[in-house]
Amino acid sequence: MWDILEVTHEGISDVKRVRKHALIQEYELFLMQAGESIAKLQKRFTHIVNHLIGLGKTFDKEELNIKVVKCLYRSWQSKVTTISETIDLTTLSTVALFGKLREHEIKMNQLKEQENRERKARSIALKTATLAEDSEAESSCDSEVETLNMLTRKFSKFLRKKGKEKNHQTKRYSKKTDINATNLTCFGCGRLNVQI
Repeated sequence: MWDILEVTHEGISDVKRVRKHALIQEYELFLMQAGESIAKLQKRFTHIVNHLIGLGKTFDKEELNIKVVKCLYRSWQSKVTTISETIDLTTLSTVALFGKLREHEIKMNQLKEQENRERKARSIALKTATLAEDSEAESSCDSEVETLNMLTRKFSKFLRKKGKEKNHQTKRYSKKTDINATNLTCFGCGRLNVQI
């Protein structure tokens, strides 16, 4: 009965070997995924390592810790450097390492939330100021439009008036001829310099 259960759940030796190689490859290519939390990372990592241990692979603490440290994003580099400089990775358990990383993640999330609240508060203040400026701009824009309309009407009136004066002056001067008073001669008698 035991042999049947063992083959059913673990498979025959060929299946074990293929599964072990697949898990080893997954372990070697293990990286933190985009947007993944430390808790999810720990769950995936522990799952792979536990299955490998179940298939006969052995790990020491330092190897596991180094693998965890190397799989993290670049944004975690400052924390990784701090941990590796202050704590000996050969004696630190993987659970304790994940605990330190979770602690840092919680602090970073709190800082992000605080920054988001401050940013929202600033954006609300900016929106309020913008609305006030917009209403002032609308009222000043309305008064500017009214002023412009008034100036346009006055200018049009001025041009009409100026046009009438020019036409009137043109008619007045067009009837007269440009005569030089010193060279006038009388049509009747023929004398020069006759005054009109």
